[in-house]
Amino acid sequence: QVQLVESGGGLVQAGGSLRLSCTASGRTFTDYHMGWFRQAPGKEREFVEAISRSGGSTYYADSVKGRFTISRDNAKNTVYLQMNSLKPEDTAVYCCAAGSSVRLNSRVAVNLRSYEHWGQGTQVTVSS
Repeated sequence: QVQLVESGGGLVQAGGSLRLSCTASGRTFTDYHMGWFRQAPGKEREFVEAISRSGGSTYYADSVKGRFTISRDNAKNTVYLQMNSLKPEDTAVYCCAAGSSVRLNSRVAVNLRSYEHWGQGTQVTVSS
């Protein structure tokens, strides 16, 4: 079992930045590809970004292209989401997730069912 704990959310003005962190415990971190998803009120959970076990491959949603960057530090069992140029439409609860698929590709990255473990989430609110 993997436990995931997110941090770093908060309230920020449009155009500002935040960095989310997700720390894993319980199993070998490098056994998992990692993803960030978000869910706004009244909307379905949506894919944001994903990163492979080694960190060598990343995938992102078009809505965050050029603004958000996912990274991981395997020595610290932590995955990050750097969010720049934030917009009010980025307001959501952001969750990290861990998946054990042998190979990460774009199809696997965006599929919620590719992830076996989920964190509780952290709120990000962007004011206009």
